[in-house]
Amino acid sequence: MYFAALLARTEDGWEASDTELDDVETLNDLADLAREAAVDDDTVVAFIEQEDVWFGVIRVDGEDDPRVFLSNAAIAARSSYGAMLTDELLGRDDDDATDDLDSLDLDGTEDGEPESDNNVEDDDPLEAVNGSDGPPHGPLGDAALLADLGVSEKELLALDGDALSTIADSLGCTEVLEAVR
Repeated sequence: MYFAALLARTEDGWEASDTELDDVETLNDLADLAREAAVDDDTVVAFIEQEDVWFGVIRVDGEDDPRVFLSNAAIAARSSYGAMLTDELLGRDDDDATDDLDSLDLDGTEDGEPESDNNVEDDDPLEAVNGSDGPPHGPLGDAALLADLGVSEKELLALDGDALSTIADSLGCTEVLEAVR
């Protein structure tokens, strides 16, 4: 099960809205959705979370290219929206992908439970990418995307569990995020 929300920065703080991702097939679709929620082309932060297994943060500032961070690319790649973001971060074309969004299991596994990573060695993430063993086991993307908003790269990389609430605390918008949960 996914939770997705958009936080739009305004003069008075942040406005939150939950969002349906049914029509989102690409990062550009997600960026367009975020831009629609923006107030005066200000910053919009999109959160995607899958049952505390992985989370993604997408930041859109006006017409700039979106910036993306995934907490664990290998796990995220097992789900439809995580695969879309992982492929974008790794520069994979749609033609290179072996699965399209329609063929992926929406909860990220065959039986609905996250797969165990017990046999996975924590090698260098770039080696996993370059060795074509798939996405790296661990964070991927721009870990500094929220630094100017109060969440440092180090803090973002250390998050697990209910990461979105921790981020919302740092941004000063816990109440508005919880209102849409």
